[in-house]
Amino acid sequence: MGGGRRVNILITGASVGLGRGMAREFAAAGHSLALCARRVDALQALRDELLAAAPGIRVSVRALDVNCHEDVFSVFRDFAAEFGTLDRIVVNAGVGKGQPLGTGYFHANLATAQTNFVAALAQCEAAMELFRAQGSGHLVTISSMSALRGMPRNMTAYGATKAGLASLSEGLRLELLGTPIRVTTVYPGYIRTEINDFAGKLPFEVDEATGSRAIVRAIESGRDEVYVPAWPWRWIGMLMRVAPLWLLRRMI
Repeated sequence: MGGGRRVNILITGASVGLGRGMAREFAAAGHSLALCARRVDALQALRDELLAAAPGIRVSVRALDVNCHEDVFSVFRDFAAEFGTLDRIVVNAGVGKGQPLGTGYFHANLATAQTNFVAALAQCEAAMELFRAQGSGHLVTISSMSALRGMPRNMTAYGATKAGLASLSEGLRLELLGTPIRVTTVYPGYIRTEINDFAGKLPFEVDEATGSRAIVRAIESGRDEVYVPAWPWRWIGMLMRVAPLWLLRRMI
């Protein structure tokens, strides 16, 4: 998909961070966009920006809180009816509120699990409903390098939710082998966005624009699983999957 052909792409969590960055990159490539997030004002400002830069594309925006699961299905269906077909759906909306377990912040870990996995499940369900009806489509899920192994402290619950999403994606990929429906899992490394703006300097971090550009290139590559930016995260990912716990602890 892509390869010079204009496609219709739905992105959740599109008002900020990687969702916004991907929207800018896809728009610059001439693709039409269905953008949703909770902040309609930010979506409208982004739509105006994208249309000014690429007047030949189509951009539609809708309010969506992905934790309102019925709204996920209705918004996806409304976009599909408006565009006629949705060629790619990017499950991107997420939060990073995790805290060390047993320290009195169950509410934060619960919110992380509800948004990053349960709401992502709803988005995948809604996407697959449309793709099965169309007979084609490209589902993209934004996981994390933290999904590759269990993570300590603030990353424990967050990493577990992203691992769940990666496993869900792989199960779909296995089911859909040999069909016109594709599934890509993206494992971003440290990309500086609003979700981690509170953190200090992160190893090998890149800014939002650089990270978004790398993600879009990876999505367009057609590979099933992609680590972004490829250097050094592809090699770090290979090491993380096999490292003993004592080495993993030093790495993170």
